[in-house]
Amino acid sequence: MIERYTREEMGKVWSEVNKFKKWLDVELAVCNAWTKLGKIPQEAFGEIKDKTHIDDKVVEKIKEYERIYKHDVLAFISAISEQIPSYSHYFHMGLTSSDIVDTALALQMREALTILLEDIDKVLEELKRLSFEHKNTIMMGRTHGVHAEPTTLGIKFAVWYDEMRRNRERLLRAYESVSFGKLSGAVGTYSNLDPAVEELALGELGLKAEPASTQVVHRDRHADVMYALACCATSLEKFATEIRHLQRTEVLELQEPFTEGQRGSSAMPHKKNPIHSERICGLARVVRANLFVAIENMVLWHERDISHSSAERIIFPDATIALDYMLNLFLEILRGLVVNTDRMLKNMELSYKLYASSKILVKLMDKGLARDKAYDIVQRCAMKSWKEGVSFEEVLLKDEEVINLLDDSQIREATDPKSFLKNVDYIYRKVFGETDP
Repeated sequence: MIERYTREEMGKVWSEVNKFKKWLDVELAVCNAWTKLGKIPQEAFGEIKDKTHIDDKVVEKIKEYERIYKHDVLAFISAISEQIPSYSHYFHMGLTSSDIVDTALALQMREALTILLEDIDKVLEELKRLSFEHKNTIMMGRTHGVHAEPTTLGIKFAVWYDEMRRNRERLLRAYESVSFGKLSGAVGTYSNLDPAVEELALGELGLKAEPASTQVVHRDRHADVMYALACCATSLEKFATEIRHLQRTEVLELQEPFTEGQRGSSAMPHKKNPIHSERICGLARVVRANLFVAIENMVLWHERDISHSSAERIIFPDATIALDYMLNLFLEILRGLVVNTDRMLKNMELSYKLYASSKILVKLMDKGLARDKAYDIVQRCAMKSWKEGVSFEEVLLKDEEVINLLDDSQIREATDPKSFLKNVDYIYRKVFGETDP
């Protein structure tokens, strides 16, 4: 991912230095396991552990070897072997490249997912705060982009909160799915390894052993991770799209924060554009595209080929870096969101209280009127209200068929937007387990 969208902590996870440090962590865990099994002398392991290291200078040495070998793991092994010349014969003993690469990738991905889970927790906290702050902020609910029935801004935030909570659960499942390594050799048969090495080394690393590996950890695990990333990114796009619509001049119920000195357009100084929400929408497309690649990577020839390898070097850093950026940008939007409650109420007036049609329909049916007959009456009144630009309530109060069944108070109660929100507390208990923060 380009520097513009790379936050420092997540960038470090996917740095060359960290990658090779993880490779070394795996190698040292294997050496430690061999030591416990009596294959490597304790003195030798002590020196291997003390002398081996990764820094920028070592990374450059690895790259020098790779230019010659055209093989990054062998280049890594040669560079580290220079640090332990007396005991290099114990390093990478019995292993194949994917033992190191796949196991270390699990460690990197867990680091990345941990950062994303922390990001989501911050977003959830802010969404909960906003949901309770705007629990009773009435606004128009829309279906198909058209006025439907009243809701509250708090309920909208509660919906987003609940969806982000599911995204958190998906990332946790992905964390578990990818927490597998393999130290079983060239085709997964432990031909040059004691299975106890895998058990001991992976236990030290906090990973589980792939039950039936080939040369690789199977890529359906990695596809699980990318699916969770793609779902989360798409949820953010969904929320950002809503903010974009509500910031339109004709709507203007919500606005992104616009900071001191910010400029919206090179040509039009008056502009305040929803640029951050639009950026989230664009980056979500990148993350979703990577899901397709991750699924394609599941299909490998026989016990392994490397068609997945080149793609993974791009898609997992890019997707996690992008999502980390998106989550923090969305958090910034939420913290500075401008809520125009006056405009929300004014916009509700645009449809002449036609949002009450469903309540009038139900009230007429409660009086024993057949549903089709009741529907025809309400629709006739609604169309008269819309065409003449007069209040739906006023039309109802003058319609003989309606007033023969409903009195003034029943009609006025049905057209009061607050009457639609009597069960808000029920919704909040389902989402938050409480009705007050």
